[in-house]
Amino acid sequence: IIDAKGHYMTPGFMDGHIHVESSMMPVREYAKTVMPHGTTTIYMDPHEIANVMGMDGIKLMIDDAKEVPMRVYVATPSCVPAVPGFEDTGATISPDDIRESMKWDEVAGLGEMMNFPGVLSGDQDVHAELKATLEADKIITGHYSMPETGAGLNAYIASGVRCCHESIRAEDALAKMRLGMYAQLREGSAWHDVKETVKSITENNIDTRYATLVSDDTHPSTLISKGHMDYIVKRAIEEGVNPITAIQMVTINVAQCFGMDRDLGSISPGRWADIVLLSDLTQVKVEKVLINGEVVAEGGKTIVDIPAGVYPEYSKDTMKVGRELTPQDFVIHVEDKSKDTAVARVMEIVEAKVNTYARECTMPIVDGVLEVDVEQDIIKAAVVERHKATGTMGKGLVKGFNIKEGAIASTVAHDAHNLLIIGVNDDDMALAANTLIEAGGGMVVVKDGEVIELLELPIAGLMSELPAEEIAKKVELLGEAWKE
Repeated sequence: IIDAKGHYMTPGFMDGHIHVESSMMPVREYAKTVMPHGTTTIYMDPHEIANVMGMDGIKLMIDDAKEVPMRVYVATPSCVPAVPGFEDTGATISPDDIRESMKWDEVAGLGEMMNFPGVLSGDQDVHAELKATLEADKIITGHYSMPETGAGLNAYIASGVRCCHESIRAEDALAKMRLGMYAQLREGSAWHDVKETVKSITENNIDTRYATLVSDDTHPSTLISKGHMDYIVKRAIEEGVNPITAIQMVTINVAQCFGMDRDLGSISPGRWADIVLLSDLTQVKVEKVLINGEVVAEGGKTIVDIPAGVYPEYSKDTMKVGRELTPQDFVIHVEDKSKDTAVARVMEIVEAKVNTYARECTMPIVDGVLEVDVEQDIIKAAVVERHKATGTMGKGLVKGFNIKEGAIASTVAHDAHNLLIIGVNDDDMALAANTLIEAGGGMVVVKDGEVIELLELPIAGLMSELPAEEIAKKVELLGEAWKE
């Protein structure tokens, strides 16, 4: 018996689209971190680990999820590799793999179908994946990142895709809802779309049954300092959504999207007792969280015991570069050694935006070698294949990082998660790369021949075995090192 006097009672919060690996922690630590924020169910798309380890990676995440009270459903990654023939991944997931996974109890459907051009053009493998999912009577989750709401969007939805988290404009979300697609309004660590997309509701008199809220990618510091679904609900309320409607967007609407409202999404007879007690409705202040009728979190802490994970050695042996890299590997040679300048293609990033610009810039040449140009804010980027020791390496130029010295490297590098290095000089780039090869993956900042900060991510080069608070602290120190 719980005395809930003075509290509001809501169904457990559900995240309809999340990549757990992007939190840099495995499912156990993730659940321990988000349950105190009212999250009782997630639908995870283990797309990142699948690109490194394939079906073994998905099974690893499922096995980890068996040890937590939070309900963890899986959307089997649909696009592994994300861009076939363009970049080397550690694995491939075929239509046969998809078909087999649809027999698993934990699988709720197909992961985000990013290859919308393949859907529209009738790509044989893409349609085989859609067919396998529909024949299993499971849900196809979408990724339609085009600002087009006409024939293409209609065709994409007609293929069976049920939801989409890629709306960045109010008109995108509105069009999807009007066409019977669930618009998953996203608010994560990198993407802050709710402010704009929620206008589809606040500025239009529409039925909100097709609107849900999702996180997509959330870093540990965001989860600890701001929260998870409680924070996203609060953001929707701040933007003018009625609190009851905002709560529906993370409960009954999500359950109906995945065809699970017989069991989830409401506090009603015969449903599972996943319940959140709030002391403040508009501030979404979570006091107690119940899953299956048992209190799992209260006062901002998980109170049930979740045993520490022991992850198999093969999951920590994914840095297969084959050799130590040298500064010479990062040199960019030019064919005409008589020139002292050349026009080169440069990728310009835009901070906090997903889009990039293609530029052509005049670069200095010294003794037949292309140099960086800090004055123009143009430095080097290199991607080293790290899954099968093929020796493949791509080199190029990037603009927009504003780095004046040193190098930064990461094995979290969407979508193939190869070893990505950016830097001002070849020595530091080689040191950064070799540091991560030795560490089994992660993120590193190097300056003047010294490692000034390292976050080790030994599980698939994507996740840490440390507690969330320690990961968040290390990420914060990485940020400080970046500034330095």
